[in-house]
Amino acid sequence: MAIASVLTNTFKEELLQAGHNFNASGDTPAGDAFKIALYDDSASMGTTTTVYSASDEVSGSGYSAGGNALTNTGTDKSTVTAFTDFSDTSWTSASFTARGCLIYNTDVLSGFTTNRSVCTIDFGGNKTVSSGTFTIQFPANNSSSAIIRITS
Repeated sequence: MAIASVLTNTFKEELLQAGHNFNASGDTPAGDAFKIALYDDSASMGTTTTVYSASDEVSGSGYSAGGNALTNTGTDKSTVTAFTDFSDTSWTSASFTARGCLIYNTDVLSGFTTNRSVCTIDFGGNKTVSSGTFTIQFPANNSSSAIIRITS
């Protein structure tokens, strides 16, 4: 199985349908609620992933199904790139192995599926934590590094 590092096809379509709001929580209007779920090396995720699924999600101490809530850092733009990112997130007192993750939108909007996918990310190999802290460090929120970038 494999996990690809991509924005999902349904996410790209739903952007054009106003299905995702990446404003920071203090903005008006406040942005949607996003989560990150971790998956093992049996998972197969990529452009065709449409929603969160517990299938092949990691299990172990310190991890709950569905993953962690994310804090969006808001949106910005440069000359040709719009971008958004999230704050780092951690699982403490954790013991599990993860190969990748899914970021998904948990807000319920009329006409849209619940827990709809945003992107899948391959960690490049299994990452293991044993009675410790597992942290996802997001890149800088800028036009060349942010986790979600739209450019011409």
